[in-house]
Amino acid sequence: MSLAPDILDLLTRARGDLRMGLFVVLKGVDYGVMTASAETLGPERFDDVKNHGTDLSIVITQRRAATLKTAVYDGDIARLTVPDDADTKWMAAIADPANDLQNPMKGPLRPLRGGSVNLHRLSVALMKYARLLPAAVVATVPDPVTLAQHHGLTLIDAVEATPRLESSHRLRHVASANLPIAAAENGRLYVFRSIDDGEEHYAIEIGKPSRQHPALVRVHSACFTGDILDSLKCDCGPQLRAALAQMGQERSGILIYLNQEGRGIGLANKMRAYSLQDQGYDTVEANHRLGFEDDERDFRLGSDILKTLGHSNVRLLTNNPEKVEVMIRNGINVSERIPIHVGQTCHNRAYLSTKMEKSGHIL
Repeated sequence: MSLAPDILDLLTRARGDLRMGLFVVLKGVDYGVMTASAETLGPERFDDVKNHGTDLSIVITQRRAATLKTAVYDGDIARLTVPDDADTKWMAAIADPANDLQNPMKGPLRPLRGGSVNLHRLSVALMKYARLLPAAVVATVPDPVTLAQHHGLTLIDAVEATPRLESSHRLRHVASANLPIAAAENGRLYVFRSIDDGEEHYAIEIGKPSRQHPALVRVHSACFTGDILDSLKCDCGPQLRAALAQMGQERSGILIYLNQEGRGIGLANKMRAYSLQDQGYDTVEANHRLGFEDDERDFRLGSDILKTLGHSNVRLLTNNPEKVEVMIRNGINVSERIPIHVGQTCHNRAYLSTKMEKSGHIL
């Protein structure tokens, strides 16, 4: 047994490094790069990268590239040449659409084409993994191993890292205890922790749901603004409380609570999306302008928790057909989809319409 960190340890370390504005070194089969977040990289480290790497570029998703109206030659990402006179403010403006309306002209932008882009694509995936804006500052380096060792930087092997980032996170049960709640005094809270990134997810069990018959289940994604602050911009809080109330009435049920705030982009990026909505964009358009897909969540975590609790047959409280499909694909039979139509307000009317028209929710 080695004391050295494995690829999961290194990815978690890289996540923290990127959030702190550090570079991470990626080693591929035929080349290496050093990468940092366009959001958190400071001026001093940005100046240093020019002394250690070549072919400096900022890598964004094709969603963000469409907003900037620049060509995309690499499928789901675009590489833009960093001008000689560019600074971190320029990079932040490329990454963050907050001031697009006030400052729409950021070019001329020079997209790159040709050559290997695997490490550039991995760089963007790491930014998403760290819940940062999906924009990476990338420079090619001739000897990634030596560079990482000399400067104490985290070194990631792309061959090992890529499949881990694409797979569903593995969970382990950490603790559980009885927890009487307003909806039901016979509640029990289970805490699960991801082996991959340390993120915690929860299951609230009401009563003693049968393993032989379909259990009443709600797979709910964390919403700080709705669940805690009773935000009127969404229907998340009312859905959470309605689900618990129904479980309390039936004296049985399971609420899966996944820490995937803002459809998986994190609270900071969710607030960025809200700011864009204030400018007139809908939920999906705001996500795209930030560089994200419509929904970045992984509902496979919900099916994994249910399996761990011994359930394979459920009645699912949801308006989202995608949740039903993910459950079925991952071995959970959904005997019934139960609509949960609550929380409509004058403040979230447009939001709910977008969920129905663009995200396929049944409302």
